[in-house]
Amino acid sequence: MSAPIAVFPGSFDPVTVGHFSIVERALPLFERIYIGLGRNTGKKSMFPLEKRMEWLEVTFKDMAQVEVVSFEGLTVDLCRKLHATFILRGLRNSTDHGYERSIALMNMQIGKVDTLFLPSAPEHAHVSSTIVREMIANNASVEAFVPPGVRIA
Repeated sequence: MSAPIAVFPGSFDPVTVGHFSIVERALPLFERIYIGLGRNTGKKSMFPLEKRMEWLEVTFKDMAQVEVVSFEGLTVDLCRKLHATFILRGLRNSTDHGYERSIALMNMQIGKVDTLFLPSAPEHAHVSSTIVREMIANNASVEAFVPPGVRIA
């Protein structure tokens, strides 16, 4: 039996060191991890899809078992298409857990896909794309919160 395949979905607006850490720590568990860059029509992004895709590809370029894909629609549909049996999610705090648990239960019911939760590394528990965007909007340096290949002009 081959190792399982996972999808790590998100808007990655922008990708952060926390995202990178979750994928890096999950690598030994999966044959392949797809980074699913979701196109969320109900969410206004700060950065265009193409820029976010570029950042993800640069960030994960040295990880042979990681592939970046973009998708629209439900994550469980992407999992079906990619033969992924797991969704990978990072948890920073109890608020994330409550929100993500509800989605995980729904994904199991409608798609028969399990969700694996990894807690954020302590040094990344405060890092979120939302906070990074707020810092960018206020001209603060975000270098410590995004992977080295992510350059925000």
